[in-house]
Amino acid sequence: MPEHTGFLTYLLGRSDVLRQNAHNVGSSFVGGQQVEYRGLEPIFTSLLVMALVIFLAAGVRSEYRALDESVIPDETLTTRTFFEAFFGYFYGMAKDVMGAKNAKRYFGLIGGSAAFIFFSNCLALIPGFTPPTSNLNVTIGCALVVFLSFNYWGLKENGWGYLAHLAGPKWYLAPLIFPIEVISTCVRPVTLSIRLMINMAVDHLVGSIFLGMVAILVPVPLMFLAIIVILVQTLVFCLLSSIYIGLATEKAEHH
Repeated sequence: MPEHTGFLTYLLGRSDVLRQNAHNVGSSFVGGQQVEYRGLEPIFTSLLVMALVIFLAAGVRSEYRALDESVIPDETLTTRTFFEAFFGYFYGMAKDVMGAKNAKRYFGLIGGSAAFIFFSNCLALIPGFTPPTSNLNVTIGCALVVFLSFNYWGLKENGWGYLAHLAGPKWYLAPLIFPIEVISTCVRPVTLSIRLMINMAVDHLVGSIFLGMVAILVPVPLMFLAIIVILVQTLVFCLLSSIYIGLATEKAEHH
């Protein structure tokens, strides 16, 4: 299948309806290119990841309805214990960065980002699947959600003081500092998205090359390296998002 990028792309290409009507999806956010059926794979894999996360979360939520049983931890690794450890770690990280009050208030975004990015990255470990986080349109979408959220929360918490903070501590420095701060703030979603996309794309590409050369045993060490990349990229995205939210919602008197 030299003309296909992954197993899911091959399945999408087998459908005449999808192949002929993919252009109705519109143009890509980055580059404005007309979407063809190969460009549908990141959309379908993103939907697949979201469906998987919702399904697992629904199963874990049902276990918490039995209060007497849910307070007792499972002896083995289960979906519930995995989610408890997973979200517990990211909640602890958010609490250390932005404080307990803000972590509880804004953890929905951090936890949701962590779950989506982690499970999306994990698709890189499955031969024939391309992680949606290796596509810039997907990662820029995640970064824009964070960007719009922390700016909205910053304005909500501090009002016009949020914009005044960008102007610096002294009014006569505002003409110099304000443009720099605005540019720095607007660059954040770009760096978030490109960092995640490049690392996952390169990781998946290297793994695919070695898997194509030698399919037995040799790719195994690379898969362990890929696991490290998956965890680190999820952590970096959520850590930076927590820092941005903490900086935006910090009260003026704390500076």
